[in-house]
Amino acid sequence: MLKNNPSLQPLASLLSLTQGLHWSHQRMLAVASQLSMLVIGMIILTLLIITLGERRLQEEWATQRYSELQTIGTLITDKVAFQQFRTQLFAKDELLNQYLKNPTPASQQKLQESWQELVQHIPELLGIALFDPQGNYKFATPANFSQDALPPALLGSSRNLGGKEVFTSPLEFVPLNGILEPYMYQMTWLEKPDQSSMGYLITYNSMVQMLEAIKPAFSSNKSPMLVLDTQGLLYAGVSELAPLPHIPDTLGASLRQSYPALWREMSMSNFGQFHGEDATFVYLKIELTNQPELRRDYFLLSYIRNDDIASKFSQWQNIVIVASLMLTFLAAWVILLSHMYRLQYRSRQYSIDVANTLFNSEVGFILANEQARIISANPKAAEATQVPQDELTDRSLQRALNLDDLTHTQIVEQVHRLGEWSGNISLENDKGSTLKVNVRQAPKLGRGMPNMLVTLEDISEIISSHNQAFLSELLCDTTVATALTDANGKLIKINPVFDQLMQLNGDLNHDLASLLANDIGNQWQRITAQINMQGQWQGQILSSPNLRHSNCLQATLKGHVAADGEIDYIICTLEQANDGQRGAEGRNFVPHRSTILQHLSDLERYFASLSPQSRSNSSLLVMDINPEGLLSHMSDIDQLENRQQEVEVQLLLEIPTHYQILHWQLGKLLLLLPDTDATAAHHFALNTIEKLNSNGLGEGISIGIASYQEGQSLEQYLSNAEVALKRAKQNNDQNIGQAFTRHPS
Repeated sequence: MLKNNPSLQPLASLLSLTQGLHWSHQRMLAVASQLSMLVIGMIILTLLIITLGERRLQEEWATQRYSELQTIGTLITDKVAFQQFRTQLFAKDELLNQYLKNPTPASQQKLQESWQELVQHIPELLGIALFDPQGNYKFATPANFSQDALPPALLGSSRNLGGKEVFTSPLEFVPLNGILEPYMYQMTWLEKPDQSSMGYLITYNSMVQMLEAIKPAFSSNKSPMLVLDTQGLLYAGVSELAPLPHIPDTLGASLRQSYPALWREMSMSNFGQFHGEDATFVYLKIELTNQPELRRDYFLLSYIRNDDIASKFSQWQNIVIVASLMLTFLAAWVILLSHMYRLQYRSRQYSIDVANTLFNSEVGFILANEQARIISANPKAAEATQVPQDELTDRSLQRALNLDDLTHTQIVEQVHRLGEWSGNISLENDKGSTLKVNVRQAPKLGRGMPNMLVTLEDISEIISSHNQAFLSELLCDTTVATALTDANGKLIKINPVFDQLMQLNGDLNHDLASLLANDIGNQWQRITAQINMQGQWQGQILSSPNLRHSNCLQATLKGHVAADGEIDYIICTLEQANDGQRGAEGRNFVPHRSTILQHLSDLERYFASLSPQSRSNSSLLVMDINPEGLLSHMSDIDQLENRQQEVEVQLLLEIPTHYQILHWQLGKLLLLLPDTDATAAHHFALNTIEKLNSNGLGEGISIGIASYQEGQSLEQYLSNAEVALKRAKQNNDQNIGQAFTRHPS
């Protein structure tokens, strides 16, 4: 539109010279996306390099550790073979042969002393024991090993081993000096020349000491070695460092249960690697004996924590991170330079595009010459002025905005003098729109007066909102004290009458429960429950410490229900109560300090809303107001209804504010008394009957009283009160009965 107008070409040229580089939103998004992709790509590449480096270091460690495990496994197998040979040497000892030929106490003591010396000088040798040909224990070096008889499977002809062979047991545990010690024992026959048995010699060897003997094969303490059997039980290798998750840290614990994934990998092969979340594992299965009958398979397991691998790789990691940061900065600089070059190269074209699309926005724009005649206008300006866009061109600004001569002259003079004018203009059309108009000078085009740039903004809705707010303030400025609160009673807005009545001085940091503490505060929970159920609550306020005077006030609390069905606001009004209503004619006055519920479900909700302490100390009264034989001479049921209404009015006049009445059925009322024990309830019943008698309403009144029992429902509560009512009807003195009540000790 602007390109076809010759008068705008100088302006577009001027804008291109004065605007300079313009970073459009699209280009900034492009730069941000490219930089984001660069950063993300470099982060991924850096993490990939670090991960591959750590994995390479893990593989190197695993290869080295596997070679060490092979060496350790060979050394352990050789050690067990040497221990078998040593057991055979102990069986051929001269002192042992002398004792077997002549078993005297002296020879036994000499033999035990010799054995004890061997145990002290050989670290992995825990003890030596001698058993008779029947497998019964005879004596041994001091230790905690079992003295039970040998299993029958190891004795005599049932044993598969030859007489010269040595039986090696599986690994077992024994407590030594308060520490659980893994060990294995080796047993050999003591044969006579005729190959008959003279007994059995057993040597006990420590697996921990055996590993300590070959400790030079270990790489470091950070790569511990664990010994496990084929069922996954840990026999040696508990680390003194911080325990690794899922790895057993006590002897006898099961790796099969604590780390099923690792054990499943180990059980499927005899050696291999496993890369876990916390560490890298290397395992190898070894055989302690090579005899088929005595096959003993165990796993050697070693691991290194991933944190240790990362710490070893930290130096290279820092180098990789620094190099990555440098490359990122260089690439980002290249990206910015390329975009700046493109902006510089196309800046004139961008400036022209900006000038040509200046008016295409959500704000109404009008370009007028020095005589205030419109050169061009955008669609929003046409919409604001209610004039078609093609008719606005070459029309005067005064006519477009319906300005009188004086106003138009003042605007033009102020713009020429100060460079800008702002104000609100009301258009005379059907809508009665109000526009916020700003007129300022455009860049000067050489000689002559500069053009004028006019912005139009429709503020009709804002003006209407202000008017509505003003009308709302006028509506609330009445003689009735009114307050708006949230669902909890916290003040949100009050009118001057309420402010003066409560002497708040504009302070809204209060709530209704504290302002009206004497009449509302102690029953706020019940009032909110009633507002939720019935939509409003009405009651009288007799006194309050915040009231300016002590006159009786009529309070109305009405709830505003939100879209979700919950009360979000409460409107409170306080009006002067009519003093004449509180005169001697009490029967004609229906007070509102308490509300009579109509349904038992309403009482159940009120009963459930009580605090546990108020509920446990409560009493329930059943009042029967139907004298015996009263209906027999009544013309209809209306007379009983009128009598019940009079009794209800009298009760409402006298009942405390936190007591609740239920219109249960015709002729019967329920009264729920929170925080009232049986004694206080009895006094209340006596006073109630006296007041009813003084008003001629006490004839045939019977009251049953029950106290709340822990855990009972309202139905059980009511049943107990019915029992009390039956007792009351049997009592001709006071017509008050109690059941299931408890008196304070």
